[in-house]
Amino acid sequence: MRPNGMKAKFAADEPAFGLSVMIPSPQMVEMAGGLGFDWVLIDCEHGTISLESVELMIMAAETAGVTPIVRPPTKSPREIMAVMDIGAMGVQVPHVNTSEDARNAVAAVKYHPAGNRSMAAGIRAQGYGLGTSSTDYVETANRETLVCVQLEDPQAIANADEILKVEGIDVFFIGPSDLSQAMGHPGNAKAPEVANAIDETLTKITAAGQTSGMPGTAENLPDILSKGVRYIYAHVPRLLNAAASDYFAAAKGARP
Repeated sequence: MRPNGMKAKFAADEPAFGLSVMIPSPQMVEMAGGLGFDWVLIDCEHGTISLESVELMIMAAETAGVTPIVRPPTKSPREIMAVMDIGAMGVQVPHVNTSEDARNAVAAVKYHPAGNRSMAAGIRAQGYGLGTSSTDYVETANRETLVCVQLEDPQAIANADEILKVEGIDVFFIGPSDLSQAMGHPGNAKAPEVANAIDETLTKITAAGQTSGMPGTAENLPDILSKGVRYIYAHVPRLLNAAASDYFAAAKGARP
């Protein structure tokens, strides 16, 4: 298992910029590396990506030099284990609402003594067991794998203080889309009630000495970076939309 460059960045208080990919495309993951992204979020919660495609996208990430993080469809330990065994360097676990949810997420990613992840010989994450002992792999995996939990429900915001006390979590990610919907303002994270909840939770995360995460756009990047957010990703459709708008604006201006 390779060193996790994202964890090194967070330790140095540097941001790690990712690209969220919701469609089964190893080629898009390869391009993310060429475009300068640090990591990719392979999104199985909202996209159409099968487990077989996840494995191919992880392979592409390794080749491109970007860190593969997977968002499983649910917070199920079985679904977390499945993506970890095929080589994910970490998971972004959706709808973590309690400290128990958070502990379960850590336990599903880490081996004993940090967790209770099911262990099998010869998995891809271990290099199929070729030239690496299980003992060495477990030590490396527990050190290098990343656990990100999503706080995206009012219950999670209310329980943030307790969730922040759970050991083994690397990133506390605030999901503005689901949170805005759950608070009665679908799609409007700028609604005062939602914005206040986000800001208050970011303050708590920073005060606890932990790393926070949020989606990043060209518009909100200066704001979230100033608030200590270091785990940041952009969505492919948003980037394409911005680039296409610039392209057609240039084309319109160039017409005789």
